[in-house]
Amino acid sequence: MQRKILSELNNLSSRNLKCLSNLNPNLRLLSTLLDDTTYSDVPKPEKNKSKRKPYVTPMKVLIKRAKEEREVRKAQPCRLLEHPPDNGLLVPELVEVAHRVYFARESLLLGLSKLVRLFPVKRCRFCFEVHIGNSGHEIRTCTGTMSGFRRALHVWRRGQVQDLIHFPHCFHLYDRVGKPRVGHDERSRVKRIPAIIELCIQAGLDLEKYPTRRRANPVYSIEGRIVDFEPESEKDEKIGNKKMQDCVTVENLDAKKHEENRISDIENLIDLVEKSNDDEGQYVRELSIKTLDSWFHMISGAKQIMEKYTVWTCGYCPEVQVGPKGHKVRMCKAAKHQSRNGLHAWQEATIDDIVGPNYVWHVRDLHGPPLDNNLKRFYGKAPSVVELCVQAGAPVPDQYRSMMRLDVVPPDRDEVDLVA
Repeated sequence: MQRKILSELNNLSSRNLKCLSNLNPNLRLLSTLLDDTTYSDVPKPEKNKSKRKPYVTPMKVLIKRAKEEREVRKAQPCRLLEHPPDNGLLVPELVEVAHRVYFARESLLLGLSKLVRLFPVKRCRFCFEVHIGNSGHEIRTCTGTMSGFRRALHVWRRGQVQDLIHFPHCFHLYDRVGKPRVGHDERSRVKRIPAIIELCIQAGLDLEKYPTRRRANPVYSIEGRIVDFEPESEKDEKIGNKKMQDCVTVENLDAKKHEENRISDIENLIDLVEKSNDDEGQYVRELSIKTLDSWFHMISGAKQIMEKYTVWTCGYCPEVQVGPKGHKVRMCKAAKHQSRNGLHAWQEATIDDIVGPNYVWHVRDLHGPPLDNNLKRFYGKAPSVVELCVQAGAPVPDQYRSMMRLDVVPPDRDEVDLVA
């Protein structure tokens, strides 16, 4: 009888539920949950691996942009590009953001390196599943080697910082406008660095290990090809670098000092935690709050930079590339790669493509029993960084509260059959 009533309620629209809620107060809560647009859930992985990733920008919009660009190219075969970063110049307001993202990443990794030693982090030996808790969960989601013989159960080992958050690598471009594409024969000569660092470098961050060319004058577009009439000599390059460096030091000195102070604060908190030797002390809670704050600074800043600087990802595999175009290295081994001769099917990337959040199951009690497979629909999830910081004492962020399902009370193991 209960199943029949629930199936009928699921078929009702939200408008009908509003009408029924006036008659029956018990249905008022159900109609409120259906109308709650703030509820968010974990994005489910694509079961069909041969299916392409969804486009960030609709295909109709992409076709319209290509037609407009073709018309402009016919009307003006030779034109000076005016808007950065397409013309080779930096976007001035994003130079500060690039420095903030870089230092936020450094402080995030520094805080996670200490929290991993204080709280149990486990990683499956055969797949990329991560769990935060004293005992690994019993949810059968393993897709690794010989998972069928283990009935998809995970085999747990101790995890590290690189298991919590993943930064995909891409090719570093010395000149993002002059030669934006890396050929297949150049794959061994070009360095690969984390894509988020490459994004910061192209947006204005200067690192000695990864030199990049800074222009002082915009480039030209001749029939769709970028032509730079500025001679690439050491003298002109130093002049362009000096102008960009002066711009950075004048406008972004305060932001750089602020982020360096954040890193020094986290280092001081780590020293205090080691001296206090208390896993649940005040210093651990402050460290988790600052680490979570660095996570949000890094994510929000990277999203802001990606609005101007293009980041590409393969539609079938996790490969990413920062720049106006994707590389030409034939290294794709995903579905349909034979028809593309190993080349990647490039499309616009999202923030999850350059910063792997690695969602984990939310645990209410670290010392409680392991999560049961029969109750997995009652458990929530969150990014591993958020889950670790929350377990360390940081407050639950509002945007992840519904995803972690804090308002759901899971039944006991002996009450599974009684739940409708």
